Amino acid sequence: MPLDRDWIAQRIPHAGVMCLLDRVLTWDADRLRCLAISHLSPGNPLRSGGRLSVVCGIEYAAQATAVHGALRAAGGGEAPRSGFLASVRNVEFHVRRLDTLGGDLVVEVERLTGDGNDALYQFRLLAADGRALLTGRLAVRLDADAGGKR
Repeated sequence: MPLDRDWIAQRIPHAGVMCLLDRVLTWDADRLRCLAISHLSPGNPLRSGGRLSVVCGIEYAAQATAVHGALRAAGGGEAPRSGFLASVRNVEFHVRRLDTLGGDLVVEVERLTGDGNDALYQFRLLAADGRALLTGRLAVRLDADAGGKR
């Protein structure tokens, strides 16, 4: 089964143009690497004044963690769990904008640690030529609406 935009959109809480990722390239229990082209679209919902700031790359990384969580759950025979972005740390911006890049955007996330309801990921957004655009860490809280119970 191809892990394309349709597959992704069915498994994360972002629909329509807000689903920013286009394809999963590789993944394992700890890492995910995916591809996006939505940064080039004039209809990207994160654009402001016709521009897409590099800070919007944090949303790309957050969506990649949701995809990774869905893949991990499916591998364990579980249903995907809802969650939200709890914090972002150690962010380094290497460019100002994403919409001025030519070519694909590569989003990489690595799960550093996690328990039943929390996960800490390291992320990198890369240009098609491998140049780092944005790096950092983000924490995700799962099943927050369930009061920590599954």
